[in-house]
Amino acid sequence: MTLPLITRAEKNSEKRAILTDEGAFTYQDLLHISSQIATNLLNGTADLQQQRVAFLIPPGFEYVATQWGIWRAGGIAVPLCISHPRPELEYVITNSGASMIIAHPHFEDILRAIATTHNLRFILTTEPLGDHVAPLPEIDITRRALILYTSGTTGKPKGVVTTHQNIQAQVTSLVTAWEWTASDSPSETLRERILHVLPLHHIHGIINVLTCALWAGAECHMLSKFDADVVWRLISQGEFTLFMAVPTIYVKLIAAWENASQERQKTMTAGCTKMRLMVSGSAALPVQVLQKWQNISGHFLLERYGMTEIGMALSNPLHGQRYAGYVGQPLPQVEVRLVDEGGNLVPPGTPGEIQVKGPGVFLEYWQNPQATAKAFQDGWFCTGDLAVVENGNYRILGRMSVDIIKTGGYKVSALEIEEVLRNHPDIQECAVVGVADPEWGERVCAALVLQPQRQLTLESLRGWAKEQLAVYKVPTKILLVEELPRNAMGKVTKPTVVELFR
Repeated sequence: MTLPLITRAEKNSEKRAILTDEGAFTYQDLLHISSQIATNLLNGTADLQQQRVAFLIPPGFEYVATQWGIWRAGGIAVPLCISHPRPELEYVITNSGASMIIAHPHFEDILRAIATTHNLRFILTTEPLGDHVAPLPEIDITRRALILYTSGTTGKPKGVVTTHQNIQAQVTSLVTAWEWTASDSPSETLRERILHVLPLHHIHGIINVLTCALWAGAECHMLSKFDADVVWRLISQGEFTLFMAVPTIYVKLIAAWENASQERQKTMTAGCTKMRLMVSGSAALPVQVLQKWQNISGHFLLERYGMTEIGMALSNPLHGQRYAGYVGQPLPQVEVRLVDEGGNLVPPGTPGEIQVKGPGVFLEYWQNPQATAKAFQDGWFCTGDLAVVENGNYRILGRMSVDIIKTGGYKVSALEIEEVLRNHPDIQECAVVGVADPEWGERVCAALVLQPQRQLTLESLRGWAKEQLAVYKVPTKILLVEELPRNAMGKVTKPTVVELFR
């Protein structure tokens, strides 16, 4: 069968699909170039038969056409991260068993060397594509489509395998919940337009933004990299209907807005008010960021919860009350439950591990049957995240491993402490971790980025924090740092923070 994503694109062939600095591209352009790429990848064979194809291309039309080309040739797409050093790229390429590498010329040196070392076919995006288009294979939607590598909290990253069917379920769930308008609406003015500023080796950028947009026949304006001034200039034009980002991006946009002239601020704000939805995810959204953004944009950011293995599972409502610090309720087609350490359901108000079931849940960890088996309990995927349901809404307490600190017999949420510390006048950013301690089991420790020209002692912080937190939640050690260690998605890497205290 033809993939539904392709069938839908054929119905929108004349409409603009991708907008970049290089120009505008229609769905027809995407279909045509991706079929040429698929022909090139097939190289005379009838079907790639789920061969893995690793590719490293900056966000833009070439990225999308390549991803679609891999899928249409019957391959599994393995997107690489543009900011990764050689050892990490090599790990993903070898772990996935990729037989080919496609690279933008910018990454030729690093990737050609890997291809040569491992005797893999190497293709540059600048190589001319033949005019001939071969008959493309029929692709069953139960086939593997994508391998994304998770930023594992322990050991090496694992390859999360999703099928075309999984992706379709993840996309249709979001398109339904967030009411993406189909492109066949009679009026062009109703057409969805989204600004894409997220990395494309991660589920947030690939599924929530790019694939949802292309599924809905929308227009996706892609930036090759995030730049707050460029983003504001585009938002100010008032042509977008949706925007999705991570908390660090909102922080940078807030800073840029605060530095702008009053006149400029008015146009920036006006551009935001023309949008129908703004979403935040991939990391916990600090309440004060949510409030500042609401003052600037008029939007109460929609927070949602998901992960590489499941797509999105929980979301605040599109219409109706959203609550700061909560991630709402289960999305369409998704079942969610909270269980205790014994695997028993917990009552509302009691913390439990989030477990998820549904057609969007991934197929397997690539060539790691033990990890796959360990990740499921009676058909439910065990997320390793702790949450509590209050007034029908889920509140994330953090990772059971990293964000849950066991100190002196108490279980403490690092996220809760961070939320409080961010309100301190001298603190700009913070990361709270548990550091092993013979007496307490773990000590609560905080790495702090201070506001410019400020100073802070442990003693004064503790005195201040004791007025807002139970004494066992108050940090017993602090470390002042220039910046917090983060991964490519802007998430603070807690294991690295723990190392700083050692």
